Amino acid sequence: MTIRSVLISGAGVAGPTLAYWLARHGFQPTVVERAQGLRSSGSPIDVRDPAVSTAEQMGIMPQLRAAGTEVTELCFVNNSGRRVGRIPMQTTGDSVELPRFDLATILFEAARDKAEFLFKDSIATLHQDAGGVDVTFEQAPSRRFDLVIGADGLHSRTRRLTFGPEGAYVRHMGVWVATMPVEDLSLDRHKALLHNSPGRAVALHPGRGKAMAAFMYRGPGDETFDYRNTVDHKHRLITAYTGAGWHVPELLQRVRETDDLYFDSVSQVRLDRWSTGRVALLGDAASCLSLFGDGSTLAMAGASTLAEALAATPADHEAAFRRYEREHRRLVAPKQRAIGQATALLIPSSRFGIATRNAATRLWPLASGVQPIRRALRQRRAASLTKQMSAVQIRLCPPR
Repeated sequence: MTIRSVLISGAGVAGPTLAYWLARHGFQPTVVERAQGLRSSGSPIDVRDPAVSTAEQMGIMPQLRAAGTEVTELCFVNNSGRRVGRIPMQTTGDSVELPRFDLATILFEAARDKAEFLFKDSIATLHQDAGGVDVTFEQAPSRRFDLVIGADGLHSRTRRLTFGPEGAYVRHMGVWVATMPVEDLSLDRHKALLHNSPGRAVALHPGRGKAMAAFMYRGPGDETFDYRNTVDHKHRLITAYTGAGWHVPELLQRVRETDDLYFDSVSQVRLDRWSTGRVALLGDAASCLSLFGDGSTLAMAGASTLAEALAATPADHEAAFRRYEREHRRLVAPKQRAIGQATALLIPSSRFGIATRNAATRLWPLASGVQPIRRALRQRRAASLTKQMSAVQIRLCPPR
């Protein structure tokens, strides 16, 4: 039987992208989203590499560039705000950094006339058989679809209903993250700022006319954590950052007052398979990379790959799911292995690690890659600070 109707859970990045491409290939996509609208919070994200090709084919690259930030460097600052290190944030080719909300909005606008969207609703139950999937919703009447795709993020309900509790697949990576808008804060539009104390980082990003604060700190996992309990989130964040310097006291007061706080564990999702029967997973629901990965880029690329696979074998969804997974895992696997280096760079666990990172960046020309810093960080436990900096300088200035 040729597949036509596809239910997509989640209207973030992956969901609307998939809806767009499925409609282009002749399918009938429906997107269901728990939230009342698109989420406004979240850190700026990159669209690059395979996602650029996807965006160009969708005709949305001009909108992405127009929404792009103008940040060119990340500056590490001390308690007084003095710069103590920096690394470039220059993108390459046609890639672009932009606020997550702007990316989600542009993707939604591209797909809204081609797909049905159900906001403020979510899947309640799924029952699949050889011919389709019976779906009950929390609000809308029950319906039957040929396929269901879970693009509903780290805490995917679709994954829980089909694969079981998330504890079996979600791995806490030792870091917690929070973001919130700070609209009345004036920042240099070319610079993002990062302040560290041992095991903690606070970043201020100018965005595109709407500044954003991000908190990242090391901490163990907690099975009692409820990702929807904002009161608990504020308590955890304030407790973790009590005593920190720079702008942190002022930012914590904003945490107390804000009604737009995102807080969650930095986690990875690892499953042996991304599909079962007529249900498949996409984006963070299938393979969350962590805070430091290319989640949005790979969500867009994965959506395009999945749609192409289904279009190639519309009467054999299992073959399409296998092809999608085989091709997309090649992009995902290397990114999931890189979290340790990124954590060491952004959230050093000790004052010694912070000093090492800062010194390495001061020796590092803006045109250089990130490898000299990563090498220095890997060595910091094995040598004194002086010896480490000598080694970094040798690597940065090799004999000609």
